[in-house]
Amino acid sequence: MGDQAEETQQRDYWRWNKQDFFPEESFQSWANYRSSLSQTCFRFKDRLITRSDDAMEITELRKQSENEMKRCLTWWDLTWFGFGSVIGAGIFVLTGQEARQDVGPAIVLSYVVSGISAMLSVFCYTEFAIEIPVAGGSFAYLRVELGDFAAFITAGNILLESIVGSAAVARSWTSYFATLLNRHPDSLRIHTNLTTGYNLLDPIAVAVLAISATIAIISTRKTSLLNWIATALNFAVIIFVIILGFVHAEKSNLTPFLPFGVEGIFRGAAIVYFAYGGFDNIATMAEETKNPSKDIPLGLLGSMSLITVIYCLMALSLTMMQKYTKIDPNAAYSIAFQSVGMKWAKYLVALGALKGMTTVLLVGALGQARYTTHIARAHMIPPWFALVHPKTGTPINATLLITISSALIGFFSGLDELSSLLSISTLFIFMMMAIALLVRRYYVREITEKHNLLKLIFFLLIIVASSMGTSAYWGLSPGNWVGYTITVPLWFMGTLGISLFVPQQRAPKFWGVPLVPWLPSLSIAINIFLMGSLRVDAFIRFGVCTVVMLIYYVFFGLHATYDMAHQQTKTQTLKAANEDGLEKAMP
Repeated sequence: MGDQAEETQQRDYWRWNKQDFFPEESFQSWANYRSSLSQTCFRFKDRLITRSDDAMEITELRKQSENEMKRCLTWWDLTWFGFGSVIGAGIFVLTGQEARQDVGPAIVLSYVVSGISAMLSVFCYTEFAIEIPVAGGSFAYLRVELGDFAAFITAGNILLESIVGSAAVARSWTSYFATLLNRHPDSLRIHTNLTTGYNLLDPIAVAVLAISATIAIISTRKTSLLNWIATALNFAVIIFVIILGFVHAEKSNLTPFLPFGVEGIFRGAAIVYFAYGGFDNIATMAEETKNPSKDIPLGLLGSMSLITVIYCLMALSLTMMQKYTKIDPNAAYSIAFQSVGMKWAKYLVALGALKGMTTVLLVGALGQARYTTHIARAHMIPPWFALVHPKTGTPINATLLITISSALIGFFSGLDELSSLLSISTLFIFMMMAIALLVRRYYVREITEKHNLLKLIFFLLIIVASSMGTSAYWGLSPGNWVGYTITVPLWFMGTLGISLFVPQQRAPKFWGVPLVPWLPSLSIAINIFLMGSLRVDAFIRFGVCTVVMLIYYVFFGLHATYDMAHQQTKTQTLKAANEDGLEKAMP
């Protein structure tokens, strides 16, 4: 009877009890919790050096969701998810803001720089997603290669990126909707006496987030179909913007091309990197992809290559159509067409932008919930958020967590407060992914000799330190070049050292990043450089968020993941012992 009751409870998705949130031994009593806290140092060391493996992520952790996600996606779906996830959030939102405030007409070069960095990250994601096709994306990959603690820091940034990113896009949706109604971008927000940047309340953003989440909860397949239709319409608007933008282009608007200097290009690149951030959502859908080894490379690489070209063309058309000093940072394209006498065009552009941002929110609701699901499977957040609904095949609890959090932030915070924090979080994750790929290629547990591991660590430290040095020198002395004669050769020597003195231990099974270690090392350098181009306040916000994450980890995440990992070890040991006993008992 007890087993039957337990099965019934497992089948009931809508449950709400302590065991669903805190099932670990450390949280069963205050005595257990105090005992766990007394072992914090020992447990931290264990989590710092312990690694997951491919089989654990692909098979064992998925059992925490109780029900399987449905394999219903092909490369065609992933390609359109790529377009829907990326186009809209950056090009319609941040291009005008950065061209006006930080870069000027050279914003097109900012997109080139961030596009190159994004493509390097796409290579890393593609190789991992093929070999570890689970919903966790970068979180799962880092758990395997860099361990639990590195994965936790990344998990915190993933959740931060998901929540802040959705909030930023939802607020921009309101601005374009107001423009479509021929009103000021802030006219539909509630004006208050709160601190500047938090004084414009946005109930429409909350409503848009709620609708997107509801659609994503109902069905992944139906969401894919709706995304395909909306993205196709958005594509038509993009072609319209590019063609008519160049028809009304004035070369004189490109002068001066670098009003904020070369420094402005990289500062802008660090911010508009947000425009490329959505592609990692595609990797989280590997668990629902029919043939990951074929579909993911086509979907990821194909969509991102075309998106980079589109971004550059759209940025150039905007700055040639209107002087950068007159660009409206809230609804740049709509106001730009109005300035050249095409008042009717601003409504079509606003409608296209709304469609683009709607698909960004729609695909984001899918991908971000899947990140959250796998983080919960590892018990870094309560496992209640890992549950997959048996009928819809979607993680409803995880979707609600991200949506409610995004709605609270989007209701209060302005876009400029959100974008810099989002960019530094995204750049940090992509930098970690490049390091993880190098570790995967050059280190295999119980196979790689210790001296080769030490050489790999040494050269990686040189690569990271020299990249940080280049970034810091750029920020402190942007007009000088002497320091680069030290930092750049050091980066080169670190990468060359891996190439010559550390043997590769693992070859990709289906598709691999070319020119290893050079491309991943370049990705590390560019991401760190772009992080260093952000303003100080972005690092302050990032530091505060990191401290909050670490406090949570010390008092909860560390003990939950430690108990989870050791419970799995005991289960596997018991299972192996039972199998050995059966084999010996057989005649």
